[in-house]
Amino acid sequence: MRKRTSVEKDARVKRKIMGWKHTAIAYGVMLLLVGFQVGIIVFPGFLSMNEVIKVAIIMIYWAIVAAIFTFITNWQIREEYDRPMRKLSEATRKVSEGDFSIYVEPMHTVDKQDYIDVMFLDFNKMVEELGSIETLKNDFIANVSHELKTPLSVIRSYASALKKEGLSPEDRDEYTDTIISASDNLTTLVTNILKLSRLEKQEILPASESYDLCRQLSDIAIAFEKSLQERGLDFEVEMDDRLMLRLDPGMMELVWHNLLANSVKFTPPGGKITLTQTSDEDSVTVAVSDTGCGMDSETMKHIFDKFYQGDTSHSGAGNGLGLALVKRVTELAGGIVTVHSSPGVGTTFTVRLTVK
Repeated sequence: MRKRTSVEKDARVKRKIMGWKHTAIAYGVMLLLVGFQVGIIVFPGFLSMNEVIKVAIIMIYWAIVAAIFTFITNWQIREEYDRPMRKLSEATRKVSEGDFSIYVEPMHTVDKQDYIDVMFLDFNKMVEELGSIETLKNDFIANVSHELKTPLSVIRSYASALKKEGLSPEDRDEYTDTIISASDNLTTLVTNILKLSRLEKQEILPASESYDLCRQLSDIAIAFEKSLQERGLDFEVEMDDRLMLRLDPGMMELVWHNLLANSVKFTPPGGKITLTQTSDEDSVTVAVSDTGCGMDSETMKHIFDKFYQGDTSHSGAGNGLGLALVKRVTELAGGIVTVHSSPGVGTTFTVRLTVK
């Protein structure tokens, strides 16, 4: 799609403040005033007057005309520019003070919008976006604080418990393992926050290189073998023998690892997970399906939001950043990720990448 340049007219603008019609009217009025002056000059009675009086009459005439034009011009500037700019200035001041509920009402209806009306609309859109960003930032800070507080509280509690005298070796080992587990969760959380922060500032994936996608998927599947066996899950794989892609293998590994980890997390013992890879001339599709608890439509709307966890019963097994990472990495790779799910039936995440 060709971008609109600054010299092209915005389709939302329906009229100019000083259009051809107004220009023609002003020109016609000036001609009319000149005609009046000519009429005065050629008037028989005027010709017989003293020269000083003639000059005085002409000067008074144009002084009155100039005063009327000055008044009209001042009124137009005040109504068309000064008043709207004062409204915009006041709204800008309130936004700078943190008030993102500001809305500047356009001066005209949609069918008579000029550039100032369009500027107001763009300003309102900008404030709305800033308000959304501010809300997201506040939510992000609140969620990070909460997520950091949980493992830190666990570490502190069990570290204090270790100082008690008379602990059995079994209890001491249990407390130590809990501290290690909470520390690992804290490390994972901080690492994911840093990764997501770095990815959100990027426009393209770094260090793109040619690598075998099928080999990468196989290695990740093998890494989950122990977890699959412990939970008694069936695991089925359908993929090509070899498929070369030019992307950042480290970043793409985050995608496949998080999707498989998510399926293992939400699939009950005895369930089934399927990893499928297909390709054509233009794209590669990787799907991870499970027979887990599934999601309702409301949960699917927020599944890629940072820190969102639809099923809080599994909140201890994650921090709600995995799928946010999946979405961002996929977008940077020029692909899309979609989800289809039904409560009690299962979930399928599908990643579609363009072949490079």
